[in-house]
Amino acid sequence: MTRSTSRLPSALKERLAQQRQEGGLRQYVVYLAFVLILITFSVLLQDDGFLTSSNLLNIGRQSAPIAVMAVGMTFALGAGEIDLSVGSTVALSSLVAADLVGDYGFAVGALGAILVAMLIGLLNGLITVKVRIPSFLVTLGTLGIVSGIARNWNNLQSLPIRNDTFTGLFGAGSLGPVSSLLIWTALIGTLGHLTLHQLRWGRHILATGADRDAANAVGINTVRVRLSALMVSATAAGFAGVLLAGRLAIGRHDLGQNDLLTVIAAVVIGGTSLFGGRASVTGAVTGAVIMAMLNNGLILMGLEVADQMIARGVIIIVAVALSMREQRES
Repeated sequence: MTRSTSRLPSALKERLAQQRQEGGLRQYVVYLAFVLILITFSVLLQDDGFLTSSNLLNIGRQSAPIAVMAVGMTFALGAGEIDLSVGSTVALSSLVAADLVGDYGFAVGALGAILVAMLIGLLNGLITVKVRIPSFLVTLGTLGIVSGIARNWNNLQSLPIRNDTFTGLFGAGSLGPVSSLLIWTALIGTLGHLTLHQLRWGRHILATGADRDAANAVGINTVRVRLSALMVSATAAGFAGVLLAGRLAIGRHDLGQNDLLTVIAAVVIGGTSLFGGRASVTGAVTGAVIMAMLNNGLILMGLEVADQMIARGVIIIVAVALSMREQRES
């Protein structure tokens, strides 16, 4: 046990222990849901190719950018914040990558996109903690600002990417039979899980989200923790934009713009509390795969995009209701 953890007051330590216990139970729920949905679609869509290797690979590719964004959102929610600007950050990052990669190569393109996303996260964090405006309102505002910048970047025109190294490394390539998207998802998920549960900063994230006043009382710099959590969320969204740009070989103003609800649903059904103090990176990644399976299954069943939106909305309402019930009981 680290010194910062041992210094936590008994009330906060009990709160965190309770949150971890509840999170563990909810992680089992999301894994059970994954198995049940997989079995259900396998039976209902056995003649439509749901279990074919090509369709399962397609589900993995669809879930990858969502999973990467969900990892970042897990840290924001765990710290008691939220980032509504991830979709617009994805779009702008894809355009930055597409603009830079042609002139400066794949490394500069990817790094430039991620740095722009980090600046967006820094802006979100500074306004939230210094001006003391709730992150919900701050990121709602930056959503509009960043979306407008993305729309004006190339006058609503897509930017093609013709760098084979970039597209191969960040989306369209593979290592043997394994897509590079899946490799990046596994790396980001593993890094996020280890950071949350093995590093002191991860424990500070959960302590800040569980009880900010108590965390401040024991010397945790909650201002820095909240700011860094919002930066991590934006940076993950920026990398998701790089992955989408690599997969589609374009930068576009609307990439990721409709993914916010899917990301939130993935994180919440994965066991992360909307009120902070409890988070699960592995649950968020599993939730992203569940959302991709649902979308894929509904498409194979012949349902329209509107029906998929309804399904996502229902999932979010149920997940939020469960989170609020647990919050009241605690």
